[in-house]
Amino acid sequence: MSAVLKQAVLAPTSRALRFLTAGSVDDGKSTLIGRLLFDSRAILADQIDALERRAAGAPRAAGEPTFDLALLTDGLEAEREQGITIDVAFRYFATRSRKFIIADAPGHEQYTRNMVTAAAGSDAAVVLVDVTKLDWQTRPVTLLAQTRRHALLAHLLRVPNLVFAINKLDAVDDPGAAFAAVSEALRAFAAEADLAVNAIVPVSALRGDNVTQAVAGQSNDWQRWYAGPSLLQVLEQLPAADENHDGPLAVPLQYIAKDGDGTGHQPRTLWGRIAQGRVHPGDEVQVFPSGERAQVVALRRAGESVGSAEAGQSAGLVLNRQLDVSRGDWLAAPGTLAATQRFAATLAWLDTEPAAIGRKYWLRHGNRWVQGRISAIEHVLDIHTLAPTDAHELAVNEIGRVIIETQQALPLQRYADNRVGGALIVVDAKSNRTSGALLVEQTSI
Repeated sequence: MSAVLKQAVLAPTSRALRFLTAGSVDDGKSTLIGRLLFDSRAILADQIDALERRAAGAPRAAGEPTFDLALLTDGLEAEREQGITIDVAFRYFATRSRKFIIADAPGHEQYTRNMVTAAAGSDAAVVLVDVTKLDWQTRPVTLLAQTRRHALLAHLLRVPNLVFAINKLDAVDDPGAAFAAVSEALRAFAAEADLAVNAIVPVSALRGDNVTQAVAGQSNDWQRWYAGPSLLQVLEQLPAADENHDGPLAVPLQYIAKDGDGTGHQPRTLWGRIAQGRVHPGDEVQVFPSGERAQVVALRRAGESVGSAEAGQSAGLVLNRQLDVSRGDWLAAPGTLAATQRFAATLAWLDTEPAAIGRKYWLRHGNRWVQGRISAIEHVLDIHTLAPTDAHELAVNEIGRVIIETQQALPLQRYADNRVGGALIVVDAKSNRTSGALLVEQTSI
């Protein structure tokens, strides 16, 4: 199995691209985002003035801004003190071609859970690779564990586009040879893990080389060994993830509202974000878990009556019958949701206390909370060899395949088919910590 390296990326789209930066600690993720914001002029003048005053007197090399670019995203006091990213920071910017929503994810293993949170809603992942941390003169090049882990997590979380950005090439003596060696290692890893890679791009986030402008348009000796697009040019061309509009209707209900019409009649509106399919007035729907059926008589969006709604949109459905429906229930096309209390899933464990067989946890699916337990751990994934190995527990940041049993039946889908219907959050019942993320592989076993 080989990676698909698509340097000729897809046609541009006007839809905003949600992407995250990932990789190991100090690979330059915050600096890269700061460079994108700075070069695209997405920073207010007063922000620049404040950062310049903060950095007054600090030495800067030629071509560098007069302040630390990472400070544009590392906003927490603890992040500034330690020089690391702890929480996910979201930033927005736009070019003439496209709008972007960036999630700057932490690189430290301790904060992998925050990276998982950012990846769950992203259209693309930019995994940075710090070339100065690698022995690129020895073949094959050994990649950092966190580089491999973040790329695998992005793949498991169905982030549809993956880009590797090889950073800090300005700090090595032979950037062309270093880029070729690390690219070869990334291709080998992608082939081994069955990852589809959209592009491998050389950058210097600090100097701005090949970040927003391709080296072909810059006075740069990189032109001798790289003639591809800049990182921003790649991002401008990537397709945004599309919701599944063609499947049968599935709506996790979030809120039930009573709306008086002035005549004393109070029809109930069932609100939720459509996970799959489309709905129109006149369609028949089935309520899960009760199994009751009803007909949609009206649809509402943002306070207005509409003729249809589709996946990715929040909508209110008014039914022709008064049914016992509450938050956490699902509405679906009749006969399409099947209940299950035992299923197989990939578990990304994020808690410092290991995942234990037989221990009870709270699970959240859609907007419903149920109790469940891990009845078996089939294997854990070795992050270095990518081979499944026997395990009796999952330690922090480990990924494995598990069997889950729940107290109540859930309308699960495979995560590969639907990211909403196939995902669950695991919460420790005693501490209320978010402990893991479950991605359903088999809905019944």
